[in-house]
Amino acid sequence: MTKIYIDENLPLNIAEGLNILEAPNRDGFEVLSIKKVFGSGTADEDWLAKIGRENAVVITQDFNIHRNHYQRALYQQHNVGVFFISPPSKTGYQYWEMVEQIIKRWRDIKKHCKSQRPFAFRCTSRSTDFERL
Repeated sequence: MTKIYIDENLPLNIAEGLNILEAPNRDGFEVLSIKKVFGSGTADEDWLAKIGRENAVVITQDFNIHRNHYQRALYQQHNVGVFFISPPSKTGYQYWEMVEQIIKRWRDIKKHCKSQRPFAFRCTSRSTDFERL
């Protein structure tokens, strides 16, 4: 089972909705919310280590995880796969824009989950494909 975590900077409903939509496929994906599993405000350093032990991946808007040398080393050390959904502005996506971005890229996310970890992919509102970082 591949666990895909949705970071707390994205709505909890997205994780719950994707998990419901994914369940009938029975192809080994479970979608969870970091906020619900680890609690609100859990430091990135804490959940990165835990999901690394689960061989899981995360979807986030927080590109600082990649920019920050310490956090980048941490996700690499714990073999975490990270998908960065970069918003068009500092205010981020509106709710339905984020839903649209993730749904539009869902098949690619699942495909890239099979990549050797650690990995990082990024997409923007204008990109058609994920870019490997």
